Amino acid sequence: MRSTNDPRGRRSRHRRRAALAAVAALAAGSLTACGGSGKPTLNWYVNPDGVDTFQKYAKSCSTDQYDIAVQLLPNGATDQRTQLARRLAAEDSSTDLMNLDPVFVAEFANAGWLQEVEGDLADSITSSVEGDGDYLSGAAETVTWDDKVFAIPLWANTQVLWYRKSLAQAAGLDMTQPVTWDQVIKAAADHDGTVGVQANKYEAYVVWINALVQGAGGDIVSDTEAGRDAKVDIGSDAGRKAAEIIKELADSKAAQPDFTVSNEGTSLGQMFPESGAGEFMVNWTFVYKNYEGQVGSGLTDEQFADLGWARYPATVEGEASKPPIGGIDIGVGAYSEHPDFAMEAARCITSEQAQVDLALDNGLMPSTNAAYDKVSASGDYPADLIELFRTSVDEGGPRPKSAFYAMISGAIQARWHSPTSVEPGSTPKDSATYLEDVLEGKSLL
Repeated sequence: MRSTNDPRGRRSRHRRRAALAAVAALAAGSLTACGGSGKPTLNWYVNPDGVDTFQKYAKSCSTDQYDIAVQLLPNGATDQRTQLARRLAAEDSSTDLMNLDPVFVAEFANAGWLQEVEGDLADSITSSVEGDGDYLSGAAETVTWDDKVFAIPLWANTQVLWYRKSLAQAAGLDMTQPVTWDQVIKAAADHDGTVGVQANKYEAYVVWINALVQGAGGDIVSDTEAGRDAKVDIGSDAGRKAAEIIKELADSKAAQPDFTVSNEGTSLGQMFPESGAGEFMVNWTFVYKNYEGQVGSGLTDEQFADLGWARYPATVEGEASKPPIGGIDIGVGAYSEHPDFAMEAARCITSEQAQVDLALDNGLMPSTNAAYDKVSASGDYPADLIELFRTSVDEGGPRPKSAFYAMISGAIQARWHSPTSVEPGSTPKDSATYLEDVLEGKSLL
């Protein structure tokens, strides 16, 4: 999941305004054409990442039988979910195609809001879950629910540890070997550096907490197929270890000034500050292209060459980390008046070439191995970085797959924010009790 207010990356305000204007113009043009020709128009609701590529594929995937119009969703994943859920709960027939954060596929499928993906594509996705198909297993897993497929993976996002090579060298860290959160925080604090995370009260903070918990061998919840009766595990030793790391950073000199409201974009400027040694930063795949695009207009070649990357930090020394998994899946609305056209369009806009274009133009990594191979062969990314992205998706840790995920996320945010108030001895236990009450209907968010 690049995100702005979610696990999908950050755009500048200027680019967002330009995207809004372009989308409005495209949508207006499509609707006018529809009115003049009598062809149906399929509405495609998209998140504001990679909008230029979405525009291109809305045009190229339109046919003699239908047009595709791009409609822009809000920035944040939670706001996107709210808008789509309201439309679908009202059985809105104009919601044909939608970009979905993977954590909302289960909820929408369980509610009957998504059309099932069938045939050869569903077979390919299902076999990929077991590592024997075209898709990355981590991406394929996000679109299955109740042994069926309800969306098509478009891009598969993950987080890695970005860092200044000079900072790691000064701290004596061997970045060819796994590093822990404890090592990263201490290295930054002792050598005039900082640690960049996402700790504002929003979805990406839950992404961090979930990765910490899973890296300690636990889960926020388990047995999620039981719905409201899922087992709440956040109060476990793994939850306490996650809280220890958050508190360690909060109390450290390595915490950035905006720690409690930090997001994917705020820490980008701390990598190459005017003073200081830079940072270690966990963030999504878009980071490489973000910095590469600044060379010559803010960054020097020498600074860019000092950018390093490594696997997501381990929660527990000796235990493999569980990098976050995000991205975007394409769903077809259950109430679309043109379901066959919409499913055909969904296949087109998730094509191998569309995935390659999103990676090369927008820094959003593919969901299929074939597209990954093409991106790697392009030479636009270092080969080891491409393999790090791919491995991190397949070996990463997804957030809980639950029809009640919105409740789970909201309850965790409510009890774990602000990060400066997190206490290992009480926060995990208190949040477990609260989450149980929320799921049982005893408490409201």
